Amino acid sequence: MREDGTYAYTGEGQNGDQTFQRGNRALRDAQAEGRDIRLFRTAGVMATYVGAFTLGEPAFEIRRIPSTAGPDRDGIIFNLEPIEAAACDVLPAYGGIEKSTGIRDWIAPSSNQYLTASSGTVARAAMRDEFRLQAQFGRWLIARGDRVRALRLATAGTFIEPDLYNSSTGEVVEAKRSVARHDVRMAIGQALDYSNVARLNGFQVAPSILLPARPGEDLLELCHSLGITVWHSDRGGFTRLSPL
Repeated sequence: MREDGTYAYTGEGQNGDQTFQRGNRALRDAQAEGRDIRLFRTAGVMATYVGAFTLGEPAFEIRRIPSTAGPDRDGIIFNLEPIEAAACDVLPAYGGIEKSTGIRDWIAPSSNQYLTASSGTVARAAMRDEFRLQAQFGRWLIARGDRVRALRLATAGTFIEPDLYNSSTGEVVEAKRSVARHDVRMAIGQALDYSNVARLNGFQVAPSILLPARPGEDLLELCHSLGITVWHSDRGGFTRLSPL
């Protein structure tokens, strides 16, 4: 990540000159095909969503980069710019979440629109499942009359963005693909971070997490003790488990 919030992203291919095939071709053509680029940071099988990006100017450059084995080779370095980042940089500093945080229309994520820093099939499958859950939940909320938005929060020279923001209830929602302990714990931390950063921007939101099923009772109790609402998929709809 550069100081201005843009990313220099090295294309696929560990050995030999990189070419515009597979992921490199999809990334190069994303803008022409009207697709956002969704960037993740990965560690093993875990992935953290960074945000939606588009190609900058220039879109890429060719540089000499190291190889895992053998001499240096030509590498494709893509120039990724966060969507609407410039608008967030110059927002006026007065009250009101519309002015201070950059609310915009929510677009249901597509399970095919994602980019990971790893080509591993496990990480890719995880993101597809998570995007699918987000899309189903957002559409379900809209169908019942809630106003679902996207919310970008500026903090410490960068941006963070919950998976969706229900402006009708004031909830920020972080989705996870499973009810495994490590996923729920990560969702808890992210939901609390979103609500804290929103508070620093002068607005209170309620932290919520979204899961594909009801979590274990100990994890549910932990969420409720922290004031976090748990939503989970349930027989074609979603169930809300609120703190007492």
